[in-house]
Amino acid sequence: MNNSSSSKSHGLDQPELSGPKSLRTKMGKPEDSEKKIFHKKLKDVEISVPIVYGNISFWLGKKANEYQSHKWTVYVRGATNEDLGVVIKRAVFQLHSSFNNPTRVIESPPFELSECGWGEFEIAITLFFHSDVCDKPLNLFHHLKLYPEDESGPMSTKKPVVVESYDEIVFPEPSEAFLARVQNQPALIVPRLPAGSVLPPPVPVEDPSKRKRGDTKDHPMSQWFMNFSEADELLQLAAARQQVQAHIAKFRREISLLDGQQQQQVNSVSDQ
Repeated sequence: MNNSSSSKSHGLDQPELSGPKSLRTKMGKPEDSEKKIFHKKLKDVEISVPIVYGNISFWLGKKANEYQSHKWTVYVRGATNEDLGVVIKRAVFQLHSSFNNPTRVIESPPFELSECGWGEFEIAITLFFHSDVCDKPLNLFHHLKLYPEDESGPMSTKKPVVVESYDEIVFPEPSEAFLARVQNQPALIVPRLPAGSVLPPPVPVEDPSKRKRGDTKDHPMSQWFMNFSEADELLQLAAARQQVQAHIAKFRREISLLDGQQQQQVNSVSDQ
């Protein structure tokens, strides 16, 4: 399943996509000991961080062999490709035991790794947060997908297989220090504070030209990333609701028809 390699972008053919899976993960409230360290907690306030995790894989074509048939990249990114380094300190990817050094630690964004191999397997992803965010890590699981759903069709070196899941990490009762630090960060959903609440002065956003960029907007594979939005979710829910209502109406018509037939049979027997 193994052997390492770096990733690169390919052509513009439509990728083999797997339907998005949406989650909302709520992290535990901070313990009393944390309150002493990070001062005042904000009651009835939540900060959410939309993330996407998954993989993109390319078939190697003529370069493929028994042990290396695909080049793939597994990653955790911001749902709008913003820098997650403001919240996530490091990510640990646990690969199959057949890989050299299967525990891969990524200390800075973008949180991703690339490999070559031939087999599909489950990858455990552990996210560790900065000390003022949360002291408990978050465990995610992603099944590496290399082959398209339609296995009978021809494989292409330019058409990747893309599998992504959407999640919102929710931090209840954040510290004032955390909120002050991230209130100007576009990667997070920061609520309005209750009337009368006063925060420390906002921390200035670091000049992007003075640091390594951690967003994935210019990622070489960003053309394959799927789009996730609340509007899309609402449209999907509305479409699903219409489908369910149509099925209910159809079943009611069928039941009504069956009831009518049964009544006719009863009337026929009575007439005899």
